[in-house]
Amino acid sequence: MAEPSLPNAASDDDVPIPYMARTRAYYQAIGYDVPYRWAHHVAAPFQPLQKPLAQARVALITTAAPFDPNKGDQGPGAPYNGGAKFYQVYDGDTAQDHDLRISHIAYDRVHTTATDSGSWFPLPQLRRLAREGRIGELAPRFFGAPTNRSHRVTLDTDAPEILARCKADKVDAAVLVPNCPVCHQTVSLVARHLEANGIATVVMGCAKDIVEHAAVPRFLFSDFPLGNSAGKPHDEGSQAFTLELALRVLESAPGPQTTVQSPLRWSDDPSWKRDYNNVAQMSADELARRRADFDAQKERARAVRESGS
Repeated sequence: MAEPSLPNAASDDDVPIPYMARTRAYYQAIGYDVPYRWAHHVAAPFQPLQKPLAQARVALITTAAPFDPNKGDQGPGAPYNGGAKFYQVYDGDTAQDHDLRISHIAYDRVHTTATDSGSWFPLPQLRRLAREGRIGELAPRFFGAPTNRSHRVTLDTDAPEILARCKADKVDAAVLVPNCPVCHQTVSLVARHLEANGIATVVMGCAKDIVEHAAVPRFLFSDFPLGNSAGKPHDEGSQAFTLELALRVLESAPGPQTTVQSPLRWSDDPSWKRDYNNVAQMSADELARRRADFDAQKERARAVRESGS
C-alpha cells in the first residue's frame, strides 16, 4: 500500500541535480570510459573576516570569459564554443564595465539563455554595495579563473596566481562565482587556497554536490540552472538578494563547510532538473552527435591552448 503524500510535500525529483553522477554517466555514454575524478576533501580551511565587512576590501572571481569577436559565436544561446576558452588567469578594472560571456562552458542551455550577465557576473551589484557602504570597498581588479579539469593545474598554477594578485590588491575577502560543473570545482579549489592563506571567501553556486564534495569554507547554494549563480536573469531583485545572502554567509558562517541554501526557486515546476546531461533522455543518434561535437570542440580548445591566446 502506497504511503499517502503529505500536504505541500515536494515531488521526489525536486532535489539538487546530481551533477557528478550525471556527468560521469554522460561521458561514459558518449564513449569516454575512464570516469572523471572530482576533487574530494573532508575538511576545509577557514579564515574568519578580520574586520567588519563594511570596512573590508572585497574581490570578485569569475569563470566567465571576455568577449572576443574573433572567437566565433559567443552570444546568448550560442552552442558550446571551445575556441572561446581561456587558459591563464586574467584580471579587469572593476571601475569599468566588461562584456563577459559563458559560451565556452557547459551551462544549462535548455533552461536559460545567457542573456543577462548579471546572473553570472555580479560586478554592478558589488559596485552598488560599495557605494552604499555595505562593503568597505571593491577591490580594484576582478579575476578570471580558468576552468580546468586538471586539479593539479588549478592548485599549482591558477590558485597561487589569483592569491598573488589578491595579495597585491590587499584583498580581505573574495566572492567566487562559477558557472559549469567543472567551474564549480575550480572555484572551490581556489577558495580553499585563498582561505588557507588568510583571505575569507564565499562561493555562490548552483552545483551543490560538486562544491560540497570539494569542501569549501562557505557556500551559498542557489537551486537554479547552471549559469545563474548570481541570481535570475533580468531580475535585479533576485540578483541583489542572492549577493546579499552570500555576504551574510561570509559574515556569519560559524566554521568551515557552511552551506546555506537560497530560498528562491527557479520555478514552481521542478521538471527542469531532469534535463541537464541526462542520458536517459537521449537517443543513440543524439549521443553520437554529441560525441562528434565534443571531439570537435576539444580540438578547437587545444588549438587555443597551444597558441597561448
